[in-house]
Amino acid sequence: MSARLLSWSGGKDAAWTLHFMRERGDDVVGLLTTVTEGYERVSMQGIRREVLHAQAQATGLPLIEARIPPQCDNATYEAAFADALSRAREQWPGLDTIAFGDLFLADIRAWREATCGAHGWRIDTPLFGHDTAQLGRAMIDGGLRARLCCIDTQQLDARFAGRAFDATLFADLPDGCDPCGENGEFHTLVYEGPMFRAPLRVCEGETVLRDGRFAYTDFTLA
Repeated sequence: MSARLLSWSGGKDAAWTLHFMRERGDDVVGLLTTVTEGYERVSMQGIRREVLHAQAQATGLPLIEARIPPQCDNATYEAAFADALSRAREQWPGLDTIAFGDLFLADIRAWREATCGAHGWRIDTPLFGHDTAQLGRAMIDGGLRARLCCIDTQQLDARFAGRAFDATLFADLPDGCDPCGENGEFHTLVYEGPMFRAPLRVCEGETVLRDGRFAYTDFTLA
């Protein structure tokens, strides 16, 4: 059994990666999440920090936060992520692999490999190369439940914000939109699935447009 840290966004790909690794026998020891200071939300996903911590509790795993400022440049992000990796290694001496939920973007995977490799870490991308239409259906059939919490309105209409990640969504997505949003079309908040000890109860709040582009739907714990 091999030990792994998991990059956790709070979304479906990270959650399904956790389920996949546990099924194949990996020892996932903890989660690492990037949180934007001030907003106190998961970077990109916009998930509230209290919801993030409830997710971590539901997985039964400890959470390490890499904290970054708003409008963070790449150098600052990499320094914060490296610090989080260092803290993980202090907690689990000898740990040298971190998993990501990447699906098919080879350039992103290569960047992660180089960035983590510079600090003595290997990466693992267990879902990489899977057909995303089949993968999305497998998630739903496997009991994963999620809502769309962030929409890139340059790629997908803002009316999709807040919707359930389900078969009806797949049918309504326009041609060219990846079923798993791997090109950044949308991000999700997972609240139920086989990776959780118990489902989270979340309430949908308002949807706001930020940076003139991203439609974020707020979710709070019920």
